[in-house]
Formats: sequence, C-alpha cells, structure tokens
Amino acid sequence: MIIFRPLQQTLTLAWRSLIQIRHNPWELGDYSIQPVLFLVLFTYVFGGAIAGGADDYLSFLLPGVIVMNLMFVTVYVGHGLNTDLTKGVFDRFRALPLPRWAPLAGRIVADLVKQAMCILLLLGIGFLLGYRLEGPWFGVPAMMVLLLIFALAASWIMVLVGVVSRDPEHVQLFGFTALFPVTFVSNVFVPVETMPDWLQGIVAVNPVSVVTDAVRGLLEGGPVMATVTGALMWSVALTVIFAPLSVWALNRRLARGGG
Repeated sequence: MIIFRPLQQTLTLAWRSLIQIRHNPWELGDYSIQPVLFLVLFTYVFGGAIAGGADDYLSFLLPGVIVMNLMFVTVYVGHGLNTDLTKGVFDRFRALPLPRWAPLAGRIVADLVKQAMCILLLLGIGFLLGYRLEGPWFGVPAMMVLLLIFALAASWIMVLVGVVSRDPEHVQLFGFTALFPVTFVSNVFVPVETMPDWLQGIVAVNPVSVVTDAVRGLLEGGPVMATVTGALMWSVALTVIFAPLSVWALNRRLARGGG
C-alpha cells in the first residue's frame, strides 16, 4: 500500500492537469487544430511541388508532422509548470503529504496522455486524407511507444524552461523560439537530399530528423533498426542531460520561495 500510494497521488495530479482543459478548451485547439491545419495545408499546397502529388507527399509528410507536433506540445509542460509555480500551487502541494516529485511527475504524465491523443488524431486525419500503412500492423503501436519515450525525454527540456522562466508568456516565447529552427531545419517537410551539402549534415543529426525517419520506417516498412536505435539514444541523452538540471532548478526555485 505504501508503495502504490505515491503512484496514486501522481495519477491524481495528472488527472487534475487533464481536467483543467474543461476550463480552457482553447488549449485543445493548440493540440489539435494547429497540427491538422499544418497537415492539410502543406499536403495540398506544397504536395505537387515537392513530391509531384498530394498523395505521395502525404505519405512523406504525416510522420514528420506527428513528430513536429510532439515537440510543440512539450511547451505546454513548461507552461503549466510555470503557471503552478507563479500562482503558488507548488507551495500548497508542499504543505500536503505528497512526495516532492509527485506534482512534476503528474504534469509530465498528463502531457504524455495528451501526446497520445494528438498522435491518434493526426493518424486518423491522415487516413481520412488517403494515407495508408505500408508496413506491418505492429508498426503503429511500436511508433506510439517510441514517440512517447521521446516525448518524455523532450519534456525535460521544457520543464527546465518552465522553471527558469519568469512567467508563462516567457515559457511560450522561449520554447517556440527554440523549437522552430529545430523542427524546420529537419526532414519533416522536405527530403534531406534536396538541401545544400553543408546543411545536410546538420539535418542528419537533428533528433527531429532521426525520430521522423524512425516513424516513417515503422509506418511504411523497411529497415528501422538504425533509426529506432538513434531515436532511443537521443531520448536517453536528453533525459540524462536535462532531467537532473530540471530537478535541480526546480528545487532551487522552491527553496527561494516558488514564484
């Protein structure tokens, strides 16, 4: 019972984060409407120029948009965390018989649930637009697991941004400013081969490109061992670097008085 109580408390705090959407339904728009618009507009506006047709480009674009949206959604982990810090919610949590890590873990678990919903939504829209799986059926659950592992790792970056930022508006400013070059200087929208030689090397090692290649391989079939391994290595690296920094920064901020 003692072992499961912290887990129950974490899940309760995760549910708290999820039901807050009822009070801010526009948050769902950021999770869903924006990526769907990206997918539809890029498919039919640029599909003919880049791939010779919308159907061929959809097969290339959908995995990339899923990964890009995954990165953007992590900003809301930092945004929500910063909101709790600046409004004194974390101070109230400290007065309760909770593990110190439970509020942060609850926030991250809630984000993973939202990430899974976004992935399924984009896959559903993709199928409505004509996307069809070329790989084996287990490619979808394998892709989900891989993306959630990477989402967890990338979330630590935004946890750090959320802790060190002065207010939620700065979290979004710093977060999206950092993510735009990372996501657009990648193979999300165009093949690496079409880029200048000096840029191809940068794009090839970009974690967004590595994860996108892994998702394409899992959904379309073909060899995926190298790309999946690369995506997992990036996940481990991001976690090892940013998780300790985030926890240290959070403890330091709480020691100074939260907000």
